[in-house]
Parts: sequence; structure tokens; C-alpha cells
Amino acid sequence: MDDPVEKERLARLDARIAQAKKAITPEKPHQDEHYSQANLAWRMVIELVAGLGIGFGIGYGLDVLFGTMPVFLVLFVLAGFAAGIKTMLRSAAEIQKKTAADAAKDEGH
Repeated sequence: MDDPVEKERLARLDARIAQAKKAITPEKPHQDEHYSQANLAWRMVIELVAGLGIGFGIGYGLDVLFGTMPVFLVLFVLAGFAAGIKTMLRSAAEIQKKTAADAAKDEGH
């Protein structure tokens, strides 16, 4: 194994193997992308539920405070639902913009 020609041949073979492995391995594994999409979906669901929960809490608190049981509860639950939808749409636009930027970057390569 002390032969310099043999060492050079093995070094070139290692370089070719590394280059071939790099060419066939994807940059982002499909599994990571799958979890990323699931995380985004859960984020949107949580945003909607949080809006509803906050609206419920504020409405119920005001109804107990003023003694008008269903009035503020209904109003603030609807307001919380609207806020949750607005936040979901904002998140969807952010995700769409990021996806478009990633696609443009990939086309540029």
C-alpha cells in the first residue's frame, strides 16, 4: 500500500464516489418535507383554535362581569373566529411567498 500510484488511484476513486453520492442524494429529504407540511397545517389549526378560545374567554368574562350571558360571548367568539381566519390567511400567504421564492431560487440554479 506504499505505492504512490495506488494511493493516487484510490484518492481519485474516493472523489468519484463522493461526487456520485452527492449527485443522487436529494438536498431536502421527502420525509422532512412531509413533516414540514404537517407542521404548517397544525400551525393553521392552532391559530384558528386560539382565536376562538381567546374570543370565548373575553366574551364569557364580559358576560359574567356585566350579567348579559350570551351577548358578548357570541360576539367575541365570532370576532375570534374572524381573527383566526385572518391569521390563517396571512400564514398561507407567507407560505406561498416562501414556496415561490424557493421555486425561483431552484430555477436560477
